[in-house]
Amino acid sequence: MDKNEQGPLAAIPVQALSLSLTRSAIKMLHSPTWRIDKVNAVHDLVICLTGRADYEVAGERVAMEPGSAMLIPAETRFVGRTTSSEPYTGVAQHFTLDVFGRMDLISQMDIRRAVRLPRWEMLAPLVRHYRETVPLSSTTLPQHHMFMVFLTEFIDAAFLGWRQQQEASVDNPDALSLAVMVAASRIAADPLNDAIVETVLSSIPYNLDYFRRIFRRQVGLTPVKYQEFKRMERAMGLLAGGRSVKQTAAFVGYADSYYFSRMFKHYIGVSPAGYKAAERRHRDGHFPRGQEDGLVVYPLLARRQEEA
Repeated sequence: MDKNEQGPLAAIPVQALSLSLTRSAIKMLHSPTWRIDKVNAVHDLVICLTGRADYEVAGERVAMEPGSAMLIPAETRFVGRTTSSEPYTGVAQHFTLDVFGRMDLISQMDIRRAVRLPRWEMLAPLVRHYRETVPLSSTTLPQHHMFMVFLTEFIDAAFLGWRQQQEASVDNPDALSLAVMVAASRIAADPLNDAIVETVLSSIPYNLDYFRRIFRRQVGLTPVKYQEFKRMERAMGLLAGGRSVKQTAAFVGYADSYYFSRMFKHYIGVSPAGYKAAERRHRDGHFPRGQEDGLVVYPLLARRQEEA
């Protein structure tokens, strides 16, 4: 994924998610004669370290090899067998991922059954460490943190889209909050698309004026303003990468670089030129007094407020 792109979980507040590892990870070490045929009551993320195996999950064939990750949804029958002469090793982690502690987030997504993890060279040592440090019984805080990294990487690579929300859930306040987060996630993933807000809102099973008010209350900006803010975040990456203000403005959809500069300062709290200069100072190790660690959190504004 491009460093400026954001995955489907990017717009969901941390406090809204509840990850539970329902048991210690399974340290897979399967011989060439290994076979399995079962159903799990919770989701299962399987990551292959060595060897190969074939699975059939809900009628779909999946071939696992080093660097592959597969999600087996809860209550889904799967059949697997080793297909290599060397041991088939890796980890299998049973988990749940809920929003507000009651709504299964995985079921709200259309995702590929299996993918090759894009940053496998970086992840492989972490997966091996995760496997080697599996606790005997209860799960640990480090295990939760490491698994969330794996799960996020998998979702980013496997995500196809959010499932259409149903009219039947309109009166559910948790469903409404999820709808806001899904909408924000879709906007954040494609902020340079001029039609993204209209496209997102066209699929919302709520009164649009009401939904915009709830969106603003939960996100802090209306959908249109949120798209503008995400464009400015994309611009930050371009400016930090050496693009000129004019080039950056054109890339994120502004023909007038002066107007773009005003918008950038409105949302980020500093002008594009000022941001470029600050990034250059930080790279060179010249930090303002009191900022010796080089950490500056953008946007600089303590509270983003919309114009009336």
